[in-house]
Amino acid sequence: MESELLLETENLVRTFGSLRAVDGLNLQVGPGEMVGLVGPDGAGKTTTMRLLCGALQPTSGTLRVAGYEIPAQVEKAREEIGYLAQRFSLYGDLTVQENLEFFGEVFDMSESDRKQRSKDLLRFAGLEEFANRPAIALSGGMQKKLGLACALVHRPKVLLLDEPTGGVDPVARQEFWHLLIALLREGSAVLVSTPYMDEAMRFNRVIFMNHGRALTQGVPRDLINHLNGRVLELAADPQMAARQIATEDPEVEDVHTFGEYVHLRVSSADGPLTRIPQRLAEAGITLHHLHAVVPSLEDVFIQLLEKEGAIDGD
Repeated sequence: MESELLLETENLVRTFGSLRAVDGLNLQVGPGEMVGLVGPDGAGKTTTMRLLCGALQPTSGTLRVAGYEIPAQVEKAREEIGYLAQRFSLYGDLTVQENLEFFGEVFDMSESDRKQRSKDLLRFAGLEEFANRPAIALSGGMQKKLGLACALVHRPKVLLLDEPTGGVDPVARQEFWHLLIALLREGSAVLVSTPYMDEAMRFNRVIFMNHGRALTQGVPRDLINHLNGRVLELAADPQMAARQIATEDPEVEDVHTFGEYVHLRVSSADGPLTRIPQRLAEAGITLHHLHAVVPSLEDVFIQLLEKEGAIDGD
């Protein structure tokens, strides 16, 4: 009997010499779910994607796509996978329409099916008026949408998107996410890798990765709730002097700069809210505000990295 899960790994490992690029990864994605792999460059996201689409073989562990084992049943699995790589990987000298029809041929679709599917996907991706434009002449955002459309030509059950919004302007990023949400309504299983913390809130579940390992995974809102009431925002001038004073408070666990503000993670908020303003005033530092804020996923990720000993602050 086929598993309800469309994407599943158990203790997935991939090594390159002494480097464990993916280190014991467990993930599950079901129909209508969008799960995010979130982490910095070198976290193991792209290697994971390449393992999942069969471009790399695992060193150990198990991997199933739509019920098919990889690598043993990789050809069957690939029929169910739509893959969008980080870099533009379409045929630049072919038009938008020709790219879509070419990928339809690759998957042995009939001519009538290819033409109808291309027409439907041009409309879906908002590329109808660009059908005859060479792919290389498209903007970055339109190239990403064309890449997504080509990945969908054969109606895959599983969609693997490796940093799909990298280098794309904010408007194009928003349009791309709208397309993904529409796919979820059709029951697709979508796995997305991204280095952008602000995008992580869009996922049903998020997996924070670093050095090939999953630091934690869960519903974004649940992960944030662990830090509720424990993140303070400080705005003061001069910032560096204020930051140093905040660091010295006994209940401040960590201090990080977020643009023009400083975020303080505290064991308890009451003491720092009283002591830090007094210390700043004694030092002649101008305090603009110090108050609790809703934690961000970036706050959560920084805490996880510190637990792993991966960072010492910034």
